[in-house]
Amino acid sequence: MKRRSVVKYAAVAAALSLGLTACGGSGSSDAKESGTVRVTLANHVWTEGIKAAIPEFEKSSGLKVELTQLGEDQLSDQYNVKLNAGSDEIDVMMYRPLQEGKAFAKNGYLADLTSKVSADSSWDWKDYQEGPVKATTADGKVVGVPIITEREVLYYRKDLLKAAGLEVPKTMEELEAAAKAIKAANPDTAGFVARTGKSAAVTQFSSFLYSFGGDFTDASGKSAVNSDAAKKAYAFYGGLIKNYGPANVSTDMSWPEAMAIFTQGKAAFYTEADSLYKNATDPAKSKVADTVGFAALPAGPAGSKPYNIPSWGLAVNQASGNQDNAWKFIQWATSKERTLEAQKAGVPGPRSSVWADSAGTSTYPKDLAEAIAVSAKNGIGHDRPLVVTVGKAREIVGEPIVASITGADASAAADSAQDAFQKFLDGEKK
Repeated sequence: MKRRSVVKYAAVAAALSLGLTACGGSGSSDAKESGTVRVTLANHVWTEGIKAAIPEFEKSSGLKVELTQLGEDQLSDQYNVKLNAGSDEIDVMMYRPLQEGKAFAKNGYLADLTSKVSADSSWDWKDYQEGPVKATTADGKVVGVPIITEREVLYYRKDLLKAAGLEVPKTMEELEAAAKAIKAANPDTAGFVARTGKSAAVTQFSSFLYSFGGDFTDASGKSAVNSDAAKKAYAFYGGLIKNYGPANVSTDMSWPEAMAIFTQGKAAFYTEADSLYKNATDPAKSKVADTVGFAALPAGPAGSKPYNIPSWGLAVNQASGNQDNAWKFIQWATSKERTLEAQKAGVPGPRSSVWADSAGTSTYPKDLAEAIAVSAKNGIGHDRPLVVTVGKAREIVGEPIVASITGADASAAADSAQDAFQKFLDGEKK
């Protein structure tokens, strides 16, 4: 799955025309002189909210906004062409910090925003959560501002727990025991379901890895996928699915397939991104909408350490000659007021203040808002290896997940992945 987003996004994207231009004409190279800020955004519900409010920005700033709106694939294609060529035709760019951020930073595509984010105390960079800030920082420099976040939480069936006389699991051991008990009492219902695909599962497995005390790399940047903690995490995640998951479970499930099993009433527990919660609570999509509960990720030996990441951010093109005006747009678009409006529309925000504001949590189930608050505080700022070639890395570190699910030797698979991932890391340094 491409970097996940709020459930509405797919419907929004389908209704949009690619390459839509608003609030201005075709691109020109005199943006600085004309006071035009050229902004490239992805098809997204966040974009829809910002687009509707652009006249407000234009009136208050005296600037004009020229907006290009693209689907994710088209957005990537445009960046590959224009940024690679050093084009100054983009001022503000919406990008995925964990998918392409490291590559963009390495290639010098992203302007250094460090001094800008700290210059305005009322805009308040300190209001941003630690995990998303780390994900938009490269080599000690702030290169982006997070706009949308997500964390991994536990989805569960209240009715099944009540029938089994069980409390909501707070530890991994309790989760396994509850999954086992419910599957034993309900043979046609899985105790646990989650992503199983080699690449797709990596992001959700990451929270288990951190909670067991591991990570994809160690403090020196070397591969750590066969550490004792990592091996235990691989065995636990895969074991939950192998032992208590759906019968004849597929090993190529991403979130739509896993979510479908849960929403059809075929699983008691499911770990997934909080941003997808409406799939489970919408009666039109879920047979169990009235019985779904949410909780923070159960704690492992190292505690509850889910990822807390920005799926999208805003950056300034280093080649832009209009960087000050580009920052004015970002500063407005990511203000406390705009972030709160976006959150109320269903876009989980990266600012702590919007989660402390009752208006910011009013559209979320109460238990989900509470789980998010815990996850934001304990969260880790990445959900995949922090590398340039993310896709290849996910394929490598995902191998032991599949091995564990299928009952193969997960420890041996982790050792093999260790060697392959270290070679990969060495190759990226060349």
